[in-house]
Amino acid sequence: MPDVGIVGYGAYIPRYRIKAESIAATWGADAENYKRGLQLREKSVPALDQDTITLSVEAAKYALKRAGIDGSRIGAAYVGSESHPYAVKPTGTILAEAIGATPECHTADYEFACKAGTEAMYNVYSQVKAGLIEYGLGIGGDTSQGAPGDALEYSASAGAAAFVFGRGNLIASVDETYAFMTDTPDFWRREHEHYPQHAGRFTGEPAYFKHTLGAANGIMKKAGMTADDFDYVVFHQPNGKFPMAAGKRLGFPREKIETGWLVPWLGNTYSGASPLGLTAVLDVARPGETILMVSFGSGAGSDGFIFTVQDRILEVQELAPRTRPQLDENKIYLDYGRYAKFRGKILRNK
Repeated sequence: MPDVGIVGYGAYIPRYRIKAESIAATWGADAENYKRGLQLREKSVPALDQDTITLSVEAAKYALKRAGIDGSRIGAAYVGSESHPYAVKPTGTILAEAIGATPECHTADYEFACKAGTEAMYNVYSQVKAGLIEYGLGIGGDTSQGAPGDALEYSASAGAAAFVFGRGNLIASVDETYAFMTDTPDFWRREHEHYPQHAGRFTGEPAYFKHTLGAANGIMKKAGMTADDFDYVVFHQPNGKFPMAAGKRLGFPREKIETGWLVPWLGNTYSGASPLGLTAVLDVARPGETILMVSFGSGAGSDGFIFTVQDRILEVQELAPRTRPQLDENKIYLDYGRYAKFRGKILRNK
């Protein structure tokens, strides 16, 4: 059977940013604690007319362009997010029509905290592998929330990454998958609550590291590989410190992590975090190189993927905007007042 994997990918990051200093100054906090301790310098902010749907549509259009196919050939479109604009109305149907998919395209919205994006990717990949669809679209995107003055406000950001999966004509094959999940209540948002809550330091060891390392060690054992066998590794990025610490404990040198390590300048895009890191790696990867990606979602679980880059990657990298230039160029900085307005933290009386 021909290999199954990624045939197109795309990323979208809003232009607006806010610096850690601007948030810290508003609340009388120490910005250096976030800049040096958690390695969070600034983050992306969605514009007033942007949400998970608009970000995902842009990323999907770029992915289709790299795939070289029309949206009508997409057999399934799944969007993973914890900031779907509607509580009862799917994101997927709006996106499917926006990209020109037919009514036969199966759509669904996914939720699993920050691993909802890789969840969508896994299910689309599985349908292609099973022969149920020719092409599928898996997306991770968020306009994530952080309560005013909370630690999450320094990281909760916006962005989306989209991947077209197919059989043949690949830019990266999926060589192995793995899942590691437990009931660990480290982060949650109840019905009708606008902002999530978290268990502070509890989110580290029993949550992020247990599941990230569990999935990484599990998939490497399953594939018979070690850290030395990979050219790149991408982890979920709630802050700058955690993915580097996870890599060190797994035996990955810093240089294998840095290409997909976007969080110091992007913030935590939640469901889009590890998928956006993967797009940044694919932007510069060369045929034959191997990539390990491990997501993490609170509640808690991790998905693991092993990819091998194929020859066609060199033909598609320039067909759509790359991730790093979107992150580093044409930025518009906001003060805290405008940021609060953009994020709906200040509401006018009507």
